[in-house]
Amino acid sequence: MLSTLKKSLGALALVALLGSAGAAFAHEAPAANSANTVLIKQAATQDALRDLWIGHIFWVRNVALETIAGNSAAAKAAEAEVVANAKQIAASIEPFYGKAGSDALMDLLVEHYGAVKAHIDATAAGDADKQAAASKRLTANAGAIADFLSGANPNLPRATVNSLFIGHAAHHMEQDQQLKDGKYAEEAKTWAAMRDHMYVIADALTAAIAKQFPEKFN
Repeated sequence: MLSTLKKSLGALALVALLGSAGAAFAHEAPAANSANTVLIKQAATQDALRDLWIGHIFWVRNVALETIAGNSAAAKAAEAEVVANAKQIAASIEPFYGKAGSDALMDLLVEHYGAVKAHIDATAAGDADKQAAASKRLTANAGAIADFLSGANPNLPRATVNSLFIGHAAHHMEQDQQLKDGKYAEEAKTWAAMRDHMYVIADALTAAIAKQFPEKFN
């Protein structure tokens, strides 16, 4: 699992290039006011996407906590928030890729959470075989998300997106095990890494979208 995280970190240099793409484009605008507008709209989009992706890990963590604690009612309530958040993330790309694009991303997010939930349940039960099966699902889903996003936006290299979402999946799995084992100090560090990773994903998406659809940021 840690080796997977290290592979993900190797992609961050590429993501940094993506993160600079939007700003570089903004500075190419012909007028100062136009450039300021681009920067303001791009920053607002980035903040919104950051909030949405942080919401994802926040509510999934609650599902893990309550499932491991055996509190099914609380886990169910948290799961409803995970689904609501996924709908918001999918809806966030509709202005750029239409309803079909939004629906396609929603299907991928549903599968992502299904695999995460399978890993949570397997971890709570101490079932290593089911944990491994969930890990394979998460890896396949990362590839499917990478296929979709790189296919929709040429500014998102498939290998980079795939590495980012494999790293994201590894964070979920590491967190599940730490919560199960009561390693709360270690889990706090994992949470901080997950948060920063969500920022990387949100920022990369924002920069790529701004570069692909400059007219929407004028």
